Amino acid sequence: MKLGYIKRVLGGASFKKMFGMIDRIHDKTGKNKVRLFFDMLGCTVKYGAGYNDYIIFEFYNMKAKERKTYLTRMKNKKLVTMLNDEKYAHIFDEKNLFDKKFAEFMGREILDIAEIDFERFKKFVDGKESFFAKPYIGESGKGIEKINVSDFESTEKLYEYITSKEKNFGVIEEVIEQHPQAAKIYPYSLNCLRVVTLVNNGKANILYAVFKMGNNKHFVDNLESGGLACHFDLDKGEITGQGHTSALINYEAHPETGVKFVGYKLPFMDEVKEMALKAAMVIPEFRYVGWDICLTPNGPAIIEGNDYPAYDFPQLPDPDKPRIGLLPKIREFGIKI
Repeated sequence: MKLGYIKRVLGGASFKKMFGMIDRIHDKTGKNKVRLFFDMLGCTVKYGAGYNDYIIFEFYNMKAKERKTYLTRMKNKKLVTMLNDEKYAHIFDEKNLFDKKFAEFMGREILDIAEIDFERFKKFVDGKESFFAKPYIGESGKGIEKINVSDFESTEKLYEYITSKEKNFGVIEEVIEQHPQAAKIYPYSLNCLRVVTLVNNGKANILYAVFKMGNNKHFVDNLESGGLACHFDLDKGEITGQGHTSALINYEAHPETGVKFVGYKLPFMDEVKEMALKAAMVIPEFRYVGWDICLTPNGPAIIEGNDYPAYDFPQLPDPDKPRIGLLPKIREFGIKI
């Protein structure tokens, strides 16, 4: 797989991206481009690290003993294949199936559009200012719309809109009231904890947590939409690092609200941990899941479960923090990779 990856990189568009990464590192550090090129290839062979891993984790500033602790792109794929029974993946991929399977954790009204008629929809909309419409299958917030009821001249027109083939919506969800402490840091999106669980020998464990939030007035918290992610300590209930973006621009405080990240507290941590560990055992054959958990005034609620958990969030470098990746902790749970 590693040699195949190198072959693909050297074959075309990926080669150009790779040299773009090398140019960025050279401009930042002054390191020799030829040495960076061969070091990057060497990290693919030794550690299963793609060129994106190399730049986001700052492998160019690490020693071998640090690099070998990192869960890289290829190792994460191996972990997913090893721990998750593929025949259950569709439950996590299709929102209507996931919402029904994990209904006890959702904390909001959710309807499958294919299973309701106009009268049921009318009852759902009654009294609501807005709601979310989502496709059955999607990622990174793509295809999701926050719909304002007042934008439509009638409930009939709104029903036509959400059931139209062009929009391809699958489910509708009521808007969650966010806990004030979670909203304060950025009020325009539902900001979530990403809590990743690993199940081994019939026991669920928490691998890591990060706090994600939106940016630029966007209503989703995904990094692909300009959002930020911070390291988070569930035991202390606080943010412990910078705000990281997909553009590799880091912030000490949220760029829109000015709220400082490190030390920022969130409530219901015991409940969050309990919910994640309980949800992890609903489908024990699916042992490696990333849960997006929001905070309401009454406690946590699960937004979705990710069957291909992001491995980059918890390994993004913060200043003056040890360069230790996820592999040692994964092995502590008895999983060999």
